[in-house]
Amino acid sequence: MTEVQRLAEFVVRADHAQMSAEAREQLAIRVLDTLGVAIGALDAAPMTAVRGLVGDLGGAPAATLIGGGRTSPDRAAFVNGALGRYLDFMDSYLAEGETNHPSDNLGAVLAAAESADASGAEFLSALAVAYQVHTRLSDVAPVRAKGFDHTTQGAYAAAAAAAKALRLPAGQVANAIAISGTANNALRVTRTGSLSHWKGLAYPNTAKEGLFAALLAARGITGPEEVFEGDKGFKDSIAGDFAIDWAAEDLERVRRTVVKKHNAEIHSQSALDTALDVRAQDGFAARAVKEVRLRTFDVAFSIIGGGEEGDKRTVRTKEEADHSLPYMLAAALLDGRVTPEQYAPERIAADDVQDLLHRVRIAPDPQLSARFPDEMPAELEVELADGTVFRSSQSSYQGFHTDPLDWGQARAKFDALAAPFAGPALRDEIAGIAHDLADHPVSALTGALARVGTRRGAPA
Repeated sequence: MTEVQRLAEFVVRADHAQMSAEAREQLAIRVLDTLGVAIGALDAAPMTAVRGLVGDLGGAPAATLIGGGRTSPDRAAFVNGALGRYLDFMDSYLAEGETNHPSDNLGAVLAAAESADASGAEFLSALAVAYQVHTRLSDVAPVRAKGFDHTTQGAYAAAAAAAKALRLPAGQVANAIAISGTANNALRVTRTGSLSHWKGLAYPNTAKEGLFAALLAARGITGPEEVFEGDKGFKDSIAGDFAIDWAAEDLERVRRTVVKKHNAEIHSQSALDTALDVRAQDGFAARAVKEVRLRTFDVAFSIIGGGEEGDKRTVRTKEEADHSLPYMLAAALLDGRVTPEQYAPERIAADDVQDLLHRVRIAPDPQLSARFPDEMPAELEVELADGTVFRSSQSSYQGFHTDPLDWGQARAKFDALAAPFAGPALRDEIAGIAHDLADHPVSALTGALARVGTRRGAPA
């Protein structure tokens, strides 16, 4: 039996009912969190463009778009996945050599499940598979240092989860995973240098292709059965050797994922807490800042602090801003928050934040780096023009796996993001279905999501 065949057997036997009560609750929170983030992005210009393209292309109306309309499952996966990703407010998973966002799979799983008239329990089982496969491959087969994007592991996760939602047998699940894993090995340049819209669309594209691979497999199309271990397969060409005993895996890894507190790249979260703590201290004045000095772990420095993935002081767009730790620290110190409004074009271009971000100095610290990913350490000093120095340090934040969100906290974030597009009654309906989704058909959730407005200020 090949490795992809053993993975397929794990996928087929996976059952949401076998998860611990804590894992089931955290999975429900991830569903609600992702839906809130998706609704909050409905009027963003790139999302309007994507929705318009899909509308023009058409497609068999088998799956619902958030905000209304129907299209083919793969195109719905792309649109809804893009919505959940665009704000960069989604969940994350931190491995030693890789960071990913398992919630990126929700759009594909939802479309597959709806097209198969699945129950909520079937949807949750498939989504839990996505979380487990995505996180475990990132644990043992990181690819970032080799120049590949974290969507690479996601190609296996999205296909596995979509195949699960479609109720495919093990042989077809294996083919779906093999097709998707072979075909979707993306370059890390997506997230280095000057960032583009593709930063937020790369995984939706992978998830779309993972679902399409499952649809192909359902029609009898086969894929390379030695995609992992074969000559010039994933191990040989990209990842190097690794092992996962899929027979021993469960569905508990969702408990190790983290939810963002601030609308910012994940490795910034504790650093932004330090900035807000400094801002609240007596005598602090943002406009009197002479220099901001942050010590953090090496991954944060490399990706968003000006390290190997590029200088982060040239900030012109949302995509550059939400991956610039200097910008986000400056915005937090000036505005007291980092939310979608901090990424408005006029805020990004404002003289105060542009001046302050150039006063930010960031350095990696070996001792702090050794504490990651079990912690997210950050140590901040802010010096004013008169020589006064304010200090703060944090090792985690609310939403980290050591301090997970409860339902009430998740609901507060959902309401803040969804309120411009959905009135109180509809938000209550969506949240209620998400919390008890195992007791509802998936169509109940997609039916509610179809009634969300697409224009801010005119909630349904």
